[in-house]
Amino acid sequence: MVMSVFLSFIFPPPPSLFIKAMSVVSLTSLAYTGFSEARGKHLNYSKFWNANFLKSTTKQIKLSSRTGMLFLYTPAFLAALTSFVLFPHHDFRTLLLKSALALHFFKRIFEVLVVHQFSGGMILDSAIPISLSYFLSTASMIYAQHLSQDISEPPVDLKYPGILLFLIGIGGNFYHHYLLSKLRGKGDKEYRIPNGGLFNLVICPHYLFEIIDFLGISFISQTLYAFSFTLGTIFYLMGRSYATRRWYLSKFETFPEDVKALIPYLF
Repeated sequence: MVMSVFLSFIFPPPPSLFIKAMSVVSLTSLAYTGFSEARGKHLNYSKFWNANFLKSTTKQIKLSSRTGMLFLYTPAFLAALTSFVLFPHHDFRTLLLKSALALHFFKRIFEVLVVHQFSGGMILDSAIPISLSYFLSTASMIYAQHLSQDISEPPVDLKYPGILLFLIGIGGNFYHHYLLSKLRGKGDKEYRIPNGGLFNLVICPHYLFEIIDFLGISFISQTLYAFSFTLGTIFYLMGRSYATRRWYLSKFETFPEDVKALIPYLF
């Protein structure tokens, strides 16, 4: 019953072993990484850039935060742009998907160059798998959509609600990144408790809106791969936000106990 309802919202999976395998890999790897974050084993960027540094016995290469972030997002952005050349003749849904992915990663690059205030750095060993994940997920999502061109549309059309969710997500994410950037003056690298927007309810509202962003992209796409990647992203950001809240509690005695990690009043 549940499966039949779910299948009414997605294209039938294409006969592609690659896409089927990537659906499983994306979901399980992101979910596992989120579980690891919650347990204290972090990807080394942002406030956790040196979390595992003292535990490592091998020499680690450190990137500046700006260089590392550009390395994360640029390959995925180029993959989305290249898809307009590789697959020029597509329907409206596929055009929406390619445009949403290109805009998503363009916004991230713009924020790195113009908005964000950085402290710390990023470890190359963490930057490589994150960049590869973004690139492969973008390419796989577009390729899965390409394979769905000649398959009948799902009974329930979600692309227009998807556009709305995407715009809400990308706008809310940008706004809260802007609020974070205003916490520090030029040259100031000290962390402070964020405020304004939804920061009074959750410590990671930018993650919440990123989830809404990817839900919108999944609704636009309506492929199994897109939903698998988004579900994995939700698990990852739940783990990362839980670890972030725990970090703030450990660093600031005045951190409000009623401020949740990701979902207002719940989690």
